[in-house]
Amino acid sequence: QVQLEESGGGMVQAGGSLRLSCVALGRSLSTYGMGWFRRAPGKERELVAAMSGSGGSVKYSDSVKGRFTISRDNAKNTVDLQMNSLKPEDTAVYYCAGGTYYYMTGGYADYWGQGTQVTVSS
Repeated sequence: QVQLEESGGGMVQAGGSLRLSCVALGRSLSTYGMGWFRRAPGKERELVAAMSGSGGSVKYSDSVKGRFTISRDNAKNTVDLQMNSLKPEDTAVYYCAGGTYYYMTGGYADYWGQGTQVTVSS
């Protein structure tokens, strides 16, 4: 069984930065896609960024392109999300996820973390 544990959420002013980290426990996800989704109040869950197991394929939502960067370390079984130039509309619960990369780009994942709150004040 895979457990995903997130860390790094918090509150920041608009224009600031945060870094989210996630570690997968229980098995290696080196051949799986890993990434981040978010759910804002009153909105549906959306993919923020996903990266394939090899790191050769990456997908970002249009709303975060150029501001967020996903990275992973397969030796440590971790995936990070560096978030820069944060906006109030980035406020959401962010979920670490793992699964088949192709399905993740379509919004589906096999493994989910508990979520970490990110709040951006104006």
